[in-house]
Amino acid sequence: MGVAVRLCGVSKSFGNFSANSNISLSVEEGTIHALVGENGAGKSTLTKIIYGMLQPTKGEVFIQGNQVRYTSPRDAISAGIGMVHQHFMLIPTLSVAENIMLGNEHAGLLQRLPYARIKDLIQTHSRDFGLQVDPDALVESLSVGEEQRVEILKLLFRNASIMIFDEPTAVLTPLETEKLFATLKSLRDKGKTIILITHKLDEVLSVADTISVMRKGEIIGTVPASSVTKPELAMMMVGRSVLLRVTNPPQSAGEAILNIKDLGYSTQRGEEKLRHLNLNVRAGEIYGIAGVEGNGQAELLQVLYGLTPDGTVLSGEVTLKGQSLFGKNPAEITSMGISLTPENRLRHAVIVDFTVSENLLFGRHREQSFHRGIGFDEESLQRYALEKVAEYDIKCTSPSSQPLSSLSGGNQQKIVLARELSRPDISLLILAQPTRGVDIGAIETIHHKIIDARSKGIAILLISSELEEIIALSTRIGCLYKGNLLHEFAHEEVALKRNSELEFKKEIGLYIT
Repeated sequence: MGVAVRLCGVSKSFGNFSANSNISLSVEEGTIHALVGENGAGKSTLTKIIYGMLQPTKGEVFIQGNQVRYTSPRDAISAGIGMVHQHFMLIPTLSVAENIMLGNEHAGLLQRLPYARIKDLIQTHSRDFGLQVDPDALVESLSVGEEQRVEILKLLFRNASIMIFDEPTAVLTPLETEKLFATLKSLRDKGKTIILITHKLDEVLSVADTISVMRKGEIIGTVPASSVTKPELAMMMVGRSVLLRVTNPPQSAGEAILNIKDLGYSTQRGEEKLRHLNLNVRAGEIYGIAGVEGNGQAELLQVLYGLTPDGTVLSGEVTLKGQSLFGKNPAEITSMGISLTPENRLRHAVIVDFTVSENLLFGRHREQSFHRGIGFDEESLQRYALEKVAEYDIKCTSPSSQPLSSLSGGNQQKIVLARELSRPDISLLILAQPTRGVDIGAIETIHHKIIDARSKGIAILLISSELEEIIALSTRIGCLYKGNLLHEFAHEEVALKRNSELEFKKEIGLYIT
């Protein structure tokens, strides 16, 4: 085997900011090579250089021994390089086959598309690599795991020999993750070269052959996966010892703060999203909802924060300290003492063209502590922003002038959490996917903050696709499937089973898939 990708002294700067600094790296053919590091470490920038989305400021890139300088991804695709992005690049209203052939139709101008031949090729690749998917199905009807298979089939359809995966398991269930890793190993065994970006160290150690650790734009080290442990990787990534699981001391729960009784939710078209849902969240406890995304989590959040679309039919009862939440808008619900970190921060929590300081203030601008007379207290705002940037280790240079768009996704998420977890007078804290896209060092900080909030007597509803997170933090766990709780693990069960995480994950998995 030779070297598929070789970088020599590669640097990339954006103005005065250096995203990559003097990187030299070799990726062997027919291997799975993982890139790990905190958010903002430079992983995505480096892979975008390989894929032709960015050009290096200096340095040399060699593909299969030949020096290259791509001006666009089309050049890289022609050279046999493909990339599966964290947010899939599919058109929901087109079929699987149409998405796969889009931009590579294998037909000339005014010629009919060889649709039957393309479907046969898709089915061949599906069979050979364990990527079963219906070529005629509309993408909008697929699960997230199936959408990812379509993205991989797109690369195979273009004869990619080097495949880059950016956080491929971020939205997958444990079962889908297992299937993906089996596919990656199959691709490797058939001679494909895999470059894998991820922050999940257990996954890295289970699937990668070689691991390169990045920190602050530099390669800290490259090691065989078989020769390194999870704590050692975490130390290389962060530069200090990291507590991989937060200490979760026992806590006595108080009165029920949130009560959901027989909740039903039907769309305007009559689709039933929630069915006879019953649960309560008590003061000083974390109620974790485990489940595959798309089983009613989004609709539950809409109900709890007054975001249900017009035409939605609700039944049952949802109360906060005895007050109904039905018919309330988000501002009214916030004033009742509910704080929310939504699952889609770009849609519901931030405005990327505004500054870091402004995003830290959104939704809290009515609080008297930020006002002086009829205007804002600029000193108070600046002090608050600097305090949260330091407390949550948000990587930015000037909160008052730097736009949110210049920050990594993980740092954007930390801004949302810093804002919502520090609200005064919270009765109920709703956390939806709170650490999605966040690096291991920041996860430690965020988990500590969540435990601290629980210790102050706040009722917390945690919705997460990360079973490790649900198990580590939750007081009780409810398993959501097709809009209803199939099983609830009581406080005593969770405390007892937490020490056998792998077995507990498998048991939870039986109720959510």
